[in-house]
Amino acid sequence: MMSPSSRKGWLPLVVLALGTSMIVVDGTIVNVAVPAIIADLGLTATDVEWVNSIYSLMFAALLIPLGRTGDLRGRRRLFASGVAVFLAASLLAAAASSGPALIGARVIQGVGAAMVIPMTLAIINSTYTGRQRVIGFAVWGSVIGGMAGVGPLLGGWLVTEYGWRSAFWVNLPIGALILLGTLRVPDSRDEHASGHDPLGIVLAVIGTTSVVFALIEGQKYGWLTPLRPADLLGLRFESVTPVPFAFAIGIAALVALVLVERSRQRAGRPVLVDLTLFALPSFRYGAMAAMVIALGEFGLILVLPLFLQSALGYSAFQTGLVIATLALGTFLAGGMVPTLVRKASSRAVVQIGIGLEVVGALGIALSLDADMNAWRPVPWLVVYGLGIGFASAQLTSVLMADVPPSQSGQASGMQSTVRQVGAALGVAVLGAVLVTGLGSSVERHLDGVPSQVRTAVASAVQESGGVAIRTLRDPAIHAAAVAASAETTRRVTLIAALILLAGVGATFLLPRAAAPAHGVGTEAANEDAGSTGGEHTDAPARG
Repeated sequence: MMSPSSRKGWLPLVVLALGTSMIVVDGTIVNVAVPAIIADLGLTATDVEWVNSIYSLMFAALLIPLGRTGDLRGRRRLFASGVAVFLAASLLAAAASSGPALIGARVIQGVGAAMVIPMTLAIINSTYTGRQRVIGFAVWGSVIGGMAGVGPLLGGWLVTEYGWRSAFWVNLPIGALILLGTLRVPDSRDEHASGHDPLGIVLAVIGTTSVVFALIEGQKYGWLTPLRPADLLGLRFESVTPVPFAFAIGIAALVALVLVERSRQRAGRPVLVDLTLFALPSFRYGAMAAMVIALGEFGLILVLPLFLQSALGYSAFQTGLVIATLALGTFLAGGMVPTLVRKASSRAVVQIGIGLEVVGALGIALSLDADMNAWRPVPWLVVYGLGIGFASAQLTSVLMADVPPSQSGQASGMQSTVRQVGAALGVAVLGAVLVTGLGSSVERHLDGVPSQVRTAVASAVQESGGVAIRTLRDPAIHAAAVAASAETTRRVTLIAALILLAGVGATFLLPRAAAPAHGVGTEAANEDAGSTGGEHTDAPARG
């Protein structure tokens, strides 16, 4: 274990936070750059969709296998390798001269991201204990939440000032610093595990990819009725939608994964997923709460920037400035969590955090209208950010509390996968509410307009997710569409708040405190531990 009482002891956390920041920012920064990319490379609509989707798919698909790989091969080694892969992919993306080249680079970026994120959490879990561990998770949670808000702002500035390629070039100097810093990160692995589980890897990749694909693409291709043709893996879907098939394949693969892993565990063979982790109440209920919270949190991030840009006409940079205030709240929470945990249980801190998110979401929803100033929701965004900072850090801490250090990698991969599926589910559910609500709301606000015009405008606004509002030239029609967008955005935000409220209910299943092996009770022993920057192994006993 490192001794965090020294400056050297905190250096690994700084390196891990930088690595997390680079991955999280790149996941949001590309969204802002898409219009410039289209103009420069002449991408088709399909190309644009895959530039964003393929990164998320690769990231989600490989989290569990690569998390376990870190346990077996060394977490620092996999973290450093992931940063190197991510940097190489960023270089390829920045130099891309065509849509396929950029999509290929995004595939590799997704692989690198899936190597980095589980290792950051696993290394924190196996390196720090006691109060230092609380601080480590607080920093990790603040970075995850805060950088999601900073990404659009940074992206808007880079694209405006230096062009879309700068969104990828910026990773190179940051990544080089991270690689240099990994020399000070302690390594760890599960020395008591050996062998691989190739069938488990195949089933996990197929299952996760198929489910996440269905959730992401359902709105585009149609959930049951086809909305457009789809060309996937050499197959063309015209009269049917591929989404139900993807769901069926994904669920079947995940069920098969559980059966295979149980059989291998009973036979004493190596497994990809240790199902006994779900016997730990903190991990089981923490994963459930994480999925519900991720589903609700994505509602706000999905609809508010769209409303500010499409309906109110703000630029990407102006919108980024507004959303960045969420990061302010998140970073403030990161500094408050260690003190708060001294006075309340980790579960209570999670509940306070989600409660603040509910209050923030409700405040934002009630502040939305067609004539609003963009800064009106800012105080509520700060409150919402505070909630994310409290909830993200401590929910992760509770979820990982009883996980043995030897299984940190696969547990981290599993909890990250759960969050990704929750986020994809949030996009699917709340995106569907947004799109269908836009169409019906526009028709209602255009009552009195000739039916042909009303239908055409409603269809254009619905199919574009609201983007077409900016192209409406008739002042009366434009005003009606903006009012409809405000009404629909308010509804989606209220639904997100209700989902988060359900997340509060889920947290009552969590244990009140962390297990003694990792809890504050070990702080004194940890404070006295010697500092070491080398490799160490994990005890096989459950925490």
